[in-house]
Amino acid sequence: MADFKIATTVGARIAALRKARGFTSAKALADSIPSDSVTESLLQNIEAGRQNDLAVAQLLNIAWALRVSPVFLLAPLGSPHEHLDLPGIIPDLENLTVAEFDAWISGIDGAYRPITTDEHSERAQLEALRELLRERREARRLRTVIELSAELTPHEPEHDEPAKWADFQERLDDANRRIQQLETYLGSGGWNINHPPESDLHP
Repeated sequence: MADFKIATTVGARIAALRKARGFTSAKALADSIPSDSVTESLLQNIEAGRQNDLAVAQLLNIAWALRVSPVFLLAPLGSPHEHLDLPGIIPDLENLTVAEFDAWISGIDGAYRPITTDEHSERAQLEALRELLRERREARRLRTVIELSAELTPHEPEHDEPAKWADFQERLDDANRRIQQLETYLGSGGWNINHPPESDLHP
C-alpha cells in the first residue's frame, strides 16, 4: 500500500489515505461525508489525476473524513526537502520545500519572513494565542489534579509538612498569571479571546 506521507499529488495522497483508513472505494469515502460537495465522481477524478484542484470546502471535508490535518493532503510531509507538487501555484510557492510550506501554512517561523511591523505583530499574536490555549488546558489539568488530591489525601494534623501535591498549586498560580498576561496582550490587539466554558477546554 502506498504511503500517503510520501505520495506525490493530492489525488495520490487522498487515495493512499483512503485505503489506510479502511475506505474500500471512493464511494465509501464520499458516503461518509455528509455534504453534496464531495461526490464519488469527484474523488475518482482527483485520485486518477483527471482533476487537479479542489475547492477549500472540499479539501477540508475530505481531510476531516480521513482524520488528518489538511496539510497532509496538500504536501508530501514524509519528504520534507522535496518541493511542492501542487499545480497552479506561483513560482515563489513552487520553490518552497515541503518543510518550508508546512511552516508557512502553520503560521510559524520558516519559509516566510514577516516584512512589515503589522506582519510581525500578527505573527507574534498568533503564537501568543497558541500559548494561551496551551496554558488554559494546563490550568484545567492542574485544577483537576489539585481537586483529586484533596479528595484522596487524608487530613493528618500531626504532620506539619506541606501536602504531597502542594507544588501543583504553585504551578497553577504561575499558569494563571501567564494566562492573564496573554489575555491582556491579545485583548489589546483586538483578538476575541473570551474564556470558553470548562467543557470546551480539552485537556
